[in-house]
Amino acid sequence: MLMIRPSFDTLYEALLARDPAYDGRMFVCVASTGIFCRLTCPARNPKPENCTFRETVAECLEAGFRPCKRCRPTTPEASADPVVKPLIEALEKRPGYRWGEPDLHRMGLDPSTVRRAFKRHFGMTFLEMARQRRLQEGFSTLAGGGKVIDAQVTAGFESPGAFREAAAKILGQAPGTFSKDPLLFTDWVTSPLGPLIAVTDRTSLHLLEFLDRKALPAEFGKLQKHAKGRIGFGRTEITDRIQEELDRFFDGRGGTFSTKLALHGSAFTRDVWQELLKIPPGETRSYSTLAQALGRPEAVRAVARANGANQLALVVPCHRVIGADGSLTGYGGGLWRKQRLIELEQTYRSGAVG
Repeated sequence: MLMIRPSFDTLYEALLARDPAYDGRMFVCVASTGIFCRLTCPARNPKPENCTFRETVAECLEAGFRPCKRCRPTTPEASADPVVKPLIEALEKRPGYRWGEPDLHRMGLDPSTVRRAFKRHFGMTFLEMARQRRLQEGFSTLAGGGKVIDAQVTAGFESPGAFREAAAKILGQAPGTFSKDPLLFTDWVTSPLGPLIAVTDRTSLHLLEFLDRKALPAEFGKLQKHAKGRIGFGRTEITDRIQEELDRFFDGRGGTFSTKLALHGSAFTRDVWQELLKIPPGETRSYSTLAQALGRPEAVRAVARANGANQLALVVPCHRVIGADGSLTGYGGGLWRKQRLIELEQTYRSGAVG
């Protein structure tokens, strides 16, 4: 969203007032401490001559400032948004509830303001997120051995057909067609950037994708062929392990993953993914740089296709690949997620968060 940059005096007054209107949209860098903060930080106010204001976490880190341990400016901006925060909390308390605009009015919120805030932070509206959350509850019921009718009720869908259609739109097949004797197990895991579908066996992670990824049904179909139709619902130790590693990653406690991966693709595609795994958190590469590292400088387009075919989001870090001109270029999970991930990983490069 376009924002005309306010004057220094306006921003400093907002800092003194701890004005939430700028929270997550502007940051203050304090020269006397070498730390940067949200404008709502509860710490003692710095002198104006020690302050500079920047628009992104990445800019603060590149200027050599460390994130404040009190206001945690590197955590997702949405956690501090006065519109978003209460709705996220309400959603977690009632994940199976069918939210609508009348509920927003009852909470004293303007639906159009809510819509803009959620689109800015998450690339989707609150009502779309709430529907995804209900589907997650349904998947959890199925993963725990429940029947489709139980999952439908848990997910708050009025009819079995509506639940089947919604689930099939995400996974490419209706829940009732999943194997009762699976080789691969499907469940969901959480992240501040939205829920992800995880497919595992007893030793490895086969797929990790955001729930709203358009390519997910096709990727799921390829795995079904690989498993000869034996994909079912369920949770394994690998599912729990990748959830723990994701939590650590987003909390700023570790930028790498150790979960064993099952890489499905051609030899060239797997080589590209292995090269992606070598990119340290906080760094980026261009497609041409990857092609050169593989000894195939002429294969830039093939590298880009292999990058786009990655079905292990975050773990195989295709989000660390940008255009030669520094542009973000495409990302299956949405450019807004790619921007958030790159900003988060700047903390690992700076060593400010361990």
